[in-house]
Amino acid sequence: MKSNELIIDKQIQTRPTCYHCGEECRDEIIHSDDHEFCCEGCSTVYDILKENNLCSYYSIDGAQGISPDISYFQGKFDYLDLPEVAGKLLEFTDGKLSSVNWLIPKIHCSSCIWLLEQLNRFNPAIRSSVVNFPEKKVRITFDSQQIKLSELAALITKIGYEPYISMNDVEGSQSQKWNRTRLYKIGIAGFAFGNIMLLSFPEYFHLGESTSDQNLRTLFSIINLVLSLPVFFYCAADFFKSAWSALKGKYLNIDAPIALALLCVFLTSIYQIMSKTGPGYFDSLTGAVFFMLIGRYFQDKTYAGISFDRDYKSYFPVAVTVIKDGKENRVPITELAPGNIMLVRNQELIPADAVLISSRALIDYSFVSGEAEPIERHKGDTIYAGGKQTGLSVELEVLRKVSQSYLTQLWNNDTFTREKEDQNQTLTARINRYFSSVVLIISGLTFLFWFFILNQHETAFRAFTTSLLVACPCALLLSSTFTNGNLLSLFGKYRFYPKNADAIERLSHIDTIVFDKTGTITQTNEAEIEFIGNKLTEDELVIVKTLAMQSSHPLSRMLVRKLENITGSRRMLIHFEETGGAGIKAFWGKIEVKLGSSKWVENTNPTEKTDNASHVYVSIDKKIRGHFTLKSKYRPELAKTVNILQKEGFETYLLSGDKQTDRPILSPIFGKDTNLLFEQKPEEKLSFIENLQKKEGRNVLMIGDGLNDAGALRQSNVGLAVSDDINNFSPACDAIVEGNQLGKLPSFINLAKSGQRIIKISFAISLLYNLFGLSFAVAGKLSPVIAAILMPVSSITIVLFTTAATNISARKWIKN
Repeated sequence: MKSNELIIDKQIQTRPTCYHCGEECRDEIIHSDDHEFCCEGCSTVYDILKENNLCSYYSIDGAQGISPDISYFQGKFDYLDLPEVAGKLLEFTDGKLSSVNWLIPKIHCSSCIWLLEQLNRFNPAIRSSVVNFPEKKVRITFDSQQIKLSELAALITKIGYEPYISMNDVEGSQSQKWNRTRLYKIGIAGFAFGNIMLLSFPEYFHLGESTSDQNLRTLFSIINLVLSLPVFFYCAADFFKSAWSALKGKYLNIDAPIALALLCVFLTSIYQIMSKTGPGYFDSLTGAVFFMLIGRYFQDKTYAGISFDRDYKSYFPVAVTVIKDGKENRVPITELAPGNIMLVRNQELIPADAVLISSRALIDYSFVSGEAEPIERHKGDTIYAGGKQTGLSVELEVLRKVSQSYLTQLWNNDTFTREKEDQNQTLTARINRYFSSVVLIISGLTFLFWFFILNQHETAFRAFTTSLLVACPCALLLSSTFTNGNLLSLFGKYRFYPKNADAIERLSHIDTIVFDKTGTITQTNEAEIEFIGNKLTEDELVIVKTLAMQSSHPLSRMLVRKLENITGSRRMLIHFEETGGAGIKAFWGKIEVKLGSSKWVENTNPTEKTDNASHVYVSIDKKIRGHFTLKSKYRPELAKTVNILQKEGFETYLLSGDKQTDRPILSPIFGKDTNLLFEQKPEEKLSFIENLQKKEGRNVLMIGDGLNDAGALRQSNVGLAVSDDINNFSPACDAIVEGNQLGKLPSFINLAKSGQRIIKISFAISLLYNLFGLSFAVAGKLSPVIAAILMPVSSITIVLFTTAATNISARKWIKN
């Protein structure tokens, strides 16, 4: 029998592995293109990849393909083409380009990400695909006129990544199945642990030596084995699945040592019972699983609660103009309701799905679809949230409330972050890469020492398993997560909204700060305004007001407020145009109207004015009528804020598209006259930031209002958009701050730096936990149950420390 088993084992070991998925070819071996495949599905996927010149997929380190689901059949996804179904699944559509965000449960490694982000090479109708690995989702933008939704689903299913489509999820009812499953597992493990400990009392106290007592011991041991089976095969399954997925990807994750320890305890226990050399360690096995599941559940709940319950309410301190009873009112987007009439100006974000009431709109969906060409929409068309109106202001009727996640997803779009973030280089990723290997080496050496040198076999297994359990780097890896998570909540409390944890880390490394002027360091709601020139008639003031109303620029909004009492019959403007840093123009019937700089209006080089004011020139029917002087009031805390930043070693600059009229006011504040740059076009601002980074090695924080500064905000290491109750949000920024909180900028930077120090201290604390427990485990003085208890205890300690430390730091640096 032994010989036959060896022969069988040898045959199994020599069976070939599938070229695509890496699994053994158990039933049939399909030969194709000098490769061997385990099934027709894997062979088909290989053919698809080869046809599209994507075989470089197999050269990726750790690439393990997925065999297509055998349940797939032609026409499986035809129901997706039904209008009532597609309308619920699509995140966005303009009639041509559409976007879906599908859950792909089989995503498990970097090769999955690579393949799913190459979908455009399978079909040119697919414009882009971006994977959100933590959530196992892929957002796909495609041309709905060239590929149907059903065909898209079929395509990704054929390459092994069938989307999980649930209408309940689409309609917003969040399933709690995952949480209930975790609770079920905790309950089963706790039940088994308690009963096994109860049945093990005779062993603990060495009670009874009679034959009947021995029979009871044997019976109790068998019952303990039966009770441990659902714990090992069901409750602990997640640890083994996670470890196996990592091993298939040719790396070790934090669950690998845990899974190995549980397997060793289980097999050792069965051996002791079968050989009647002991009662086994089923109490330790079930206790370890029970306490680890509690620790994981606690971590997940805390992780979700303190940091990432983040929706549009947390991020966007913006409002939109709502028309009611013929009057315009600014309303927070959180209060938008179906039926409300919105007025959206040029370059303002459309925050909710709505129906166009105006006759025509030109919508820029570049932040949603990546397509820069504006789409023309007409009265009655549905306009999806996330677009920006380009041109004349339009009226829309709200269809649905603002999505609680859509704007957040828009802001976190990979298109706007991939240049700045490299998650593979974070401290957590580096620890995860090497820590598990170190733990396995230490545990292995411990086992060899006790088993072969000291010849204490039982102690060898106990020391091995407890070393694997107690040295789990869970708390070590969670230090950064909990610290940054609590910081995100604290920053939001003071109305400073970082995009993510990486933005906080980059903020802590800033050494240079660049300010925009208008709308950033000036108060958009307060200004002294005077018109100089030929007096404008009532009708001409109506024209000026109507044109200014189309723009969301701070100077335009100031003019509208100045002329709020001007009433008269409005006429539809045509051929509207707004040029960043210059001005706006349109036609009032056949009359051309211009507002902006003198160069824009007159098309000549102007004479410099020295009255320390901004100037908006007015041209009607190609005749200069005069100009408005707007003496903006600077934020009262500006001088103090810049002074504190300079004392703390930051280099400060001002970049403005305005004239140099305010140089005498700003020079004493910024100190160096060379650090004040005026008449800067948007592209010049971007170039200036790039020069600071590449030639001087600076880490730059750019502060702007999000209108003319999008390029500079995106180029900077951290882009901070200042919002004063306006709807000009730009995904190019890394953080948003309310205007009246800008004076706390030094405190925000110091809090970000404190956060990095707290992470390092919490790393040290969790490392001490590991070293302390490991010293007892290596010495064979620690039971598996105690080792399992230490894991959640260390996590709780880290959470308590990071929460307390970040709150103390916030109170220290940020004063109300």
